[in-house]
Amino acid sequence: MSALPAAILWVSGMEMRFVPPTHAQQLAAIGPISELPEALRRALEPGGDFRPVPAPGPGDWLANHQEAGQTFLQFVNLRPNRPSAHRKMLYLQPLGSWEQDEGPPLGQLRQFTAAFFRLDVSVLPALDLAKAHITSRRNPRSGQAQLLTSDILNLLEQRMPVDAFALLGITMLDLYPDPNWNFVFGQASPRDRVGVYSFSRYDPRFYGQGRSQDSHGLMLWRSCKVLAHETSHMFGIEHCIWYRCLMNGSNHLGEADARPLHLCPVDLRKLQWSIGFDAAERYWVLCDFYRRAGFDDEARWMEEWIQTIGARGRNGP
Repeated sequence: MSALPAAILWVSGMEMRFVPPTHAQQLAAIGPISELPEALRRALEPGGDFRPVPAPGPGDWLANHQEAGQTFLQFVNLRPNRPSAHRKMLYLQPLGSWEQDEGPPLGQLRQFTAAFFRLDVSVLPALDLAKAHITSRRNPRSGQAQLLTSDILNLLEQRMPVDAFALLGITMLDLYPDPNWNFVFGQASPRDRVGVYSFSRYDPRFYGQGRSQDSHGLMLWRSCKVLAHETSHMFGIEHCIWYRCLMNGSNHLGEADARPLHLCPVDLRKLQWSIGFDAAERYWVLCDFYRRAGFDDEARWMEEWIQTIGARGRNGP
């Protein structure tokens, strides 16, 4: 099958409106797969297991950002960074206080990151922000303390370990990328292989609420989502408009919650091309983590998808 050009997914008029891609455009975004190894090919055949992107509401990402989508071939042509034999570690750098019960458990974040990307992951000692010279402010709406992401990215670039593919800053303080912005969940610099992600808005205490037994699991689930989403940007993977996918953009917490914790076939192929993992093995490892973390919906989806891939191997596509 020859690749179709990327769709023009916006129409003009009184306002810009997102038009979901057709099935043919989705397949073209995945790219030709007939020459791939059988196991990988089965994992990239979407079937009916991946839902289309819904029409955005007024405050949603695609109602406010014009994105035509990045195909697999466009991704490869950008020549993004890839791990190498001498530069393949992922490092998590806590920024500021991370006492027990302060944020999502660092051990579980490390386990998830290793399972999702199939790379070795190390957690560095927490960085004292008082000595870091990072610009801060009080958010004019929430009154919460915020850190400027550009200062953090510059600092991380200076502290990059020699064997690191990427250095990922994580913090329980809120972030802002520019004085004109209210906040941002995270920001990454793909070329420099650094990123920073805040988990503060996943903590009920940010909104003046108390924590419950369920809030710990919810905060971990949300934190894993933003960590995987922003880290995937460092591999050169842009926002996804092809399917409901972890790489969909989000403007607010409700939209971030609605996107799944898995990659669609387009973005799975990009990540697999970058790292070279066994796609089926990765699904099994992630499924095991989701079961242990109590991410029941994700574990169930993974189990069903693994069965679908296996059935394709026995009976054909």
